Amino acid sequence: MDRFYFDHNATTPVSPEVLADFTDTLAEVYGNASSIHYYGQAAKKRLEEARRQVGALLGAGANEIVLLSGGTEADNLAVLGAVRASGKARRHVVTTAIEHPAVLNACAQLEREGVEVSYVAPGADGVVDPEAVRRALRPETVLVSVMHANNELGTLQPVSEIARIASEASALMHSDGVQAAGRVPVDVAALGVDLYSISGHKFYAPKGAGALYVREGVKLAPILYGGHHEHDLRAGTENVPGAAALGRAAELAGDRLAPEANRLAALRDRLERGILERVPDTAVNGNGAPRTPNTTSIRFEDVEGEAMVIALDLRGFSVSSGAACSSGAVEPSHVLTAIGLSKDRARSSLRFSLGLQNDGRQVDALIEAVAEAAAHLRRLSPTSHAHA
Repeated sequence: MDRFYFDHNATTPVSPEVLADFTDTLAEVYGNASSIHYYGQAAKKRLEEARRQVGALLGAGANEIVLLSGGTEADNLAVLGAVRASGKARRHVVTTAIEHPAVLNACAQLEREGVEVSYVAPGADGVVDPEAVRRALRPETVLVSVMHANNELGTLQPVSEIARIASEASALMHSDGVQAAGRVPVDVAALGVDLYSISGHKFYAPKGAGALYVREGVKLAPILYGGHHEHDLRAGTENVPGAAALGRAAELAGDRLAPEANRLAALRDRLERGILERVPDTAVNGNGAPRTPNTTSIRFEDVEGEAMVIALDLRGFSVSSGAACSSGAVEPSHVLTAIGLSKDRARSSLRFSLGLQNDGRQVDALIEAVAEAAAHLRRLSPTSHAHA
C-alpha cells in the first residue's frame, strides 16, 4: 500500500541535503566549539555559519541568533527569560488563548511565581484583534507573546500591529514563529518583534535543533545554568551537527519560499474544495483569515476526529486531529474551543498539513479516502440520523 504524509505541522521528514550536512558534521566536526585548538575552531566555525544562515531566513544578524534544542526551549527562554530579567516589582504578561503549550505552560509557571497573565481570546476566524491586546495591557506589563502562525488552523496573526502596541507600552514582544518560519516570509525587523522562536524539524531539519532570535540589547535571564555558551543564555556544549543541519535547512527554505508557498496554497485549496464538494456537512475552521499556505483544519459533523485519523491511516494517509503535542489528550483542542466551537465540533475536526513531497495525485487520492471514511463512519454513528 502507498503511504502519503499530510502531517507536516507535526514534523517534517529530513531533506536529503540537510541529512548530508548533518552526517558530515557528525562524522568530521567532532570538536567542542569551546576548545581553542583546530578541532574546536572547526566546530565553532560551523556554529557561526549556522547562525548566519538562520539569521538570513529571519532578516536578523548572526549575533542575534541563540542556538537551542527546538521550539519549546526557545519559547521557554523567551517567556521565562524576559519576565525574570525584568526589574519591575509587579509583572504582567499578555498572551493569547490559542498559543502552543510551550508558551501557555511557561506562562502557567510564571503564574506560580506570582506573575499575572492575561489570555486574549481570538475571533471566530482564529485571529487575535490587536485592539484586544491593547485593552489587556497594564502599566506593569513586561511581555506580550503572540504566535505568528497557529499550529492547528494555520491562521496568521497581526504580529507587526501587536508589536507596535507592545512597544508603545514599553513591553517586550515575543512571537512563536515555529509554524511560520520557512513557510511564509519572516523579517523580524519589519515585524517589530524583540524575540522570535523557530524549530528546525518544521522545515526539514532533524528534531532537537531550533533557535531564538534575541534583538540586540534585549536582556534575558537564562533557564539553564552552566558555562558561558550562546552569549551566556544557553549553557551546555553545543549540538554542532544539529545546528549545521538547522542552518542548511534555513538556507534551503529561504531559497524555495515563494514558489513552494504558491504550490502548496494551490494544493491546499484543491484539497479543501474537493472535501467540501464530496462530503456533506463539512466546514473549514478559520476560513477567510490569512493562513500559512500548507494548512487546513476541516470539521466533519457527526464524525469523531480520532476515528477519522485511524480510518485514514488504514487507507494509507497520515493526518492529525489537532496538535501532535496534545495528542493523547482527552480534552478537545484548546484552539478550536477558543474560536467558539463546541466540544463535539472541536473533536470532529481534522488538520491536514502539506509539504514538499505532496502533489496533486496524492491530494486527489486523499479527497477520495476522506469521502469514503466519512461516509463509512457516519453510517456507524448513532448520532448521525441525517446520514442514514
